[in-house]
Amino acid sequence: MRYPRFASVTFAAVGLVCVLGGTATAAPTPTAGQDPARSCGAVRLSGSLPVPPAGMSVRQTITIGEDCELKTGPVHQVPASAAAESPARGIAAAPSAGRQLRSWNEMYDCCGIRMTGLYSTADWSTADGRVSTAATTATQEWNREPWNAGWSLKSATDKQDCATDCAVVNHEAHADFTYQGIFDTSGDRYANTHHSSVQLAGDGTADCAFDVELKNTFIGWNWQHGCE
Repeated sequence: MRYPRFASVTFAAVGLVCVLGGTATAAPTPTAGQDPARSCGAVRLSGSLPVPPAGMSVRQTITIGEDCELKTGPVHQVPASAAAESPARGIAAAPSAGRQLRSWNEMYDCCGIRMTGLYSTADWSTADGRVSTAATTATQEWNREPWNAGWSLKSATDKQDCATDCAVVNHEAHADFTYQGIFDTSGDRYANTHHSSVQLAGDGTADCAFDVELKNTFIGWNWQHGCE
């Protein structure tokens, strides 16, 4: 994890619209007293993606580029089997009599190391335009360093508002991560907060939404999110 240096920082609110109906918005904000030669400050990113047909995967990456400008990648829809390993690695795929949806919400550093991630899965069946049954879960993963250092899970919650005979089902997952390690021994400089939500409808369709709030960032950090 070697972070590049730069001379100045410029922040602006950015609105972004992507293909396939996906959307993302980003609002970087400066951190008081930050060293502009090291950090891009605090950043919050939000996005939504259309749930693809069964057997397909939809994904998007947003990267903090030079001068802390946000670079929004396209929304890709590909066969789920095209990836050697599903990004939703925190969730084990299981056979489902109805529909299964998996989502991932991950932050990577400039060296391609996944720092923190929030993952969810939903299984649901429908009848007569309603959700007959639904079961959802969430898991979290984070990167550790030698000598018991690195990222840690501070807290996590997930909730589902309806399980049987529902017009719609809403699942909300939340995870707060802290960091204390090689790049900050104080434990005060970094914190990543992930939030993911899924809405399941009685017609068999669904929507995925994500956001991440970062206490401090660097050039090259990138947010990867998607569902399948």
